[in-house]
Amino acid sequence: MDTRVLISGSVAYDTIMVFDGYFKDHILPDRVHMLNVSFLAPRLKREFGGCAANIAYTLRGLGGQPAVLAAVGRDGHDYLRRLADLGVDIAGLQLCDDLYTAQAFITTDLADNQITAFHPGAMSRAHEVAAVLPAAWGIVAPNGKDAMLRHAREFTAAGIPWIFDPGQALPMFSGPELRSLLDGATALAVNDYECRLMVEKTGLSEAQLAGTVQAMIVTRGAEGSVLHEGGATEAIAPAPIAGAVDPTGCGDAYRGGLLFALAEGRSWAVAARLGSVMGAIKIEQAGPQNHAIDRDEVARRYRAAYGESAW
Repeated sequence: MDTRVLISGSVAYDTIMVFDGYFKDHILPDRVHMLNVSFLAPRLKREFGGCAANIAYTLRGLGGQPAVLAAVGRDGHDYLRRLADLGVDIAGLQLCDDLYTAQAFITTDLADNQITAFHPGAMSRAHEVAAVLPAAWGIVAPNGKDAMLRHAREFTAAGIPWIFDPGQALPMFSGPELRSLLDGATALAVNDYECRLMVEKTGLSEAQLAGTVQAMIVTRGAEGSVLHEGGATEAIAPAPIAGAVDPTGCGDAYRGGLLFALAEGRSWAVAARLGSVMGAIKIEQAGPQNHAIDRDEVARRYRAAYGESAW
C-alpha cells in the first residue's frame, strides 16, 4: 500500500517572540489608520518552521512517508540535513543559492494571539519544483502562489486526492481562483477565520463550500473542529491538553495527523480526531517542531479522548 504524502508548502525559519501582555490593551480600534505600536518581547527563539516542514515533521513522527515540495535559500543547508535526518523525502526540495530561506517573525501575546511578518525568499521559486509522483495523498498548503497553482494541477492530473489548505496564502487568491482550486481538490482544511474569508471571497456559504469537496474541516482552536462530509456535519471534540504553551504550528500538527490517517485508509472522522490529538501534543511544547511523538502515547491519548483505538 502506497502511503506517501506530497506536501506543497513553505519551509521557513520562525523567529518567535513572546509579549508578556495583551495586544488588545495596546491597539486602539479608532486609531488603526495611524498604527504605531511596539511590543517588548523578552523571550525569543529561532525555530525550524514553515507549513510543509511542520506537517512533514508530525507525519513522519507518526510513521508516515512525507515528501516536501518546496524551496530553501543559501541559509537552508542545515534545514535540508535536518529533514533528511528525520527521514523526510527531500528529492522535491530545491536549493536557491541567490536567495534566503523564507523567514517568519511571529509575536505572540498571553492570549495566544499572533502578529506575523513573513519574508518569502526562496519560497517564491517553489513553482520550479515538480510533483514527484506517485503518492497516496497530497496537500497544497501555503507556498508561493505559482507553486500552489502548479502542484494543485499536477495532483489533480495525476489522480492524487489532495487537501486544499490555503491558510495565510488566502489573500493572494481571488474568488474565482479559489473556486477553481476547489474544483480539483478532494478536501478543504481551514480555521474558522479562514472559512469566513473563503465565504466572503468566493460568495459561497459555508455549506456550499463544503458541497464543493468530499470533506471540509474547520478547526476552531480550543473548541475542537467541525467535519463536513457528504452533507452531514460532525463536531470533533478537542483532545485534552496538560497546558497551552505555544500555538505556533498547531494547525500543521493537526494536518500531519489528518494526512497520516488518510494515507492509512482511515475515515475522515478518525483522521480529524487524530489531527486533534496531534494539535494537543504540539501546543504543550514551544516551537512548531519540538513535540516528541511516541505512537504508544498518541494511541493512549486518542483512546482517552475518544474511547476508541487510533490504529
